[in-house]
Amino acid sequence: MCTLSRSHHRRIVDPSRVQLNAKNPFLLHILTIPPVDPRFHVCYHRTRQGGASMYMIIVGAGSIGTSLIDIAVCEKNNVVLIDVDVERARAISNRYDITVLSGDATSADMIREAGAERADALIVTTSDDAVNLMVVSIAASLSIPSIVSVVNETEHTDFFRKLGANVMENPEDVVAQHLYNAVKQPNVQDFALLPQGAQIFRLQITEKSPLAGRSIADSIQRGTIPESVRILAIARPEEDIQSIAMGDSILSEDDILTVFSLQRVSDDVIEKLVG
Repeated sequence: MCTLSRSHHRRIVDPSRVQLNAKNPFLLHILTIPPVDPRFHVCYHRTRQGGASMYMIIVGAGSIGTSLIDIAVCEKNNVVLIDVDVERARAISNRYDITVLSGDATSADMIREAGAERADALIVTTSDDAVNLMVVSIAASLSIPSIVSVVNETEHTDFFRKLGANVMENPEDVVAQHLYNAVKQPNVQDFALLPQGAQIFRLQITEKSPLAGRSIADSIQRGTIPESVRILAIARPEEDIQSIAMGDSILSEDDILTVFSLQRVSDDVIEKLVG
């Protein structure tokens, strides 16, 4: 295991400057590590307004794990990364001021080394469900309060849920579905598929929309909004505000609506709502 301690400077893994731990030949400890310019990483995500930071253990520094680290760091959380690949660990440690452990996350000792006893959450993001399931099992046995895992094969989902993990099913399928919907329903933004066929998405209404100038309650009564659909929030870009949708909320041209549907919404219904 190559260890990078969180300090006033980021630290990088130098494979040429490691030694075997006498008690455990599988653990490698960094001897000396030069600091990296702390100005290197810039947050592009909107930072959180208030709220306590979390101690998060992230397993896997692939594309999902790296994006997750970026968000978590920008949100001022305390992050520890575990990745088996030393070069990926080096890249992450060069970019972020976090603790990085390069080693096997399927070892309970590694999870403990990452700070399991004080962790608020553990998130597993590797492309190997066997690894993910083993890590989830260890995290559950160590009583980490919140456990989340990527599940690459949908048929494995129940195994993860039985261990108490929240799951993100097959990220590639999610991306593919999002891309397909972007082509099939171009007026729909930020589409997400929920269990049992439910959907949540955003759409922007035009001046031709039958929703414009009417209250939500009125549109429901007229049948413009289907019974299986609920408008959750309203964003007005020109005013830079977002509010919870109420029955007496009056919708206007260019409003961006956050919509929940119990079932797939047809293209015809989307076009009708948008106008």
